[in-house]
Amino acid sequence: MKLTAPIYHLKRKAKALSRERSIPLNAALDHIARAEGCESWSLLAARHATTSPARALYEQLEQGDLLLIGARPGLGKTLMALELAIEAMKADRPAFFFTLEYTEAQIADRFKRLGTEPALYRDLFASDCSDGINADHIISTLDAAHPGTLVVVDYLQLLDQRRSTPPLNQQVSALRAFAETKGLIIVFVSQISRTYDPKTKQFPTLEDIRLPNPMDLTLFKRTCFLNESGVRFQASS
Repeated sequence: MKLTAPIYHLKRKAKALSRERSIPLNAALDHIARAEGCESWSLLAARHATTSPARALYEQLEQGDLLLIGARPGLGKTLMALELAIEAMKADRPAFFFTLEYTEAQIADRFKRLGTEPALYRDLFASDCSDGINADHIISTLDAAHPGTLVVVDYLQLLDQRRSTPPLNQQVSALRAFAETKGLIIVFVSQISRTYDPKTKQFPTLEDIRLPNPMDLTLFKRTCFLNESGVRFQASS
């Protein structure tokens, strides 16, 4: 089906509508879906899935990849990461979601926004919202993970929020080596610097990533940047 705007933009419109009319987000999503010719958001999402950017992106990922997803707030970077997890599970691959940002209830809500729920994927999906998430914790948790497992870390900068953890560059280096050894795909959701101006540059780039401390951004093998009009995906040079 052809939408009047990219689905990430429609989701943002729904959030604005929810605030403007003081209605639940689910009701706002359904309102937007009806304007697109669908009875509900879940139906729109199901129809959109056959041609979704997440599906196209997932098909290009390879075992051992580190993917960075970056966007300004509210443009759907976490939803994109969860859509990749869903694509992995549709291919009968496990998916893990490590987050210092969301609760289990909030994760379930984001699945609902995508027209599905974690329970549909049985034991293929696991989430970790514990306070001690860092590279060592992720590596320990995934020690027995099978090749092809997709791992989401939401988000990159939170790995560096405690002085007791190793520097961010050291953590990402360790996770890259682990992904290559185990054949995993690790997706990092990332914040964008406030200095980025979409009026002067359509999509953010690696130089727009907000970094609390210096790190080698070439550790990421692939990047995915979102704006209000679409998605830009590429392999890092």
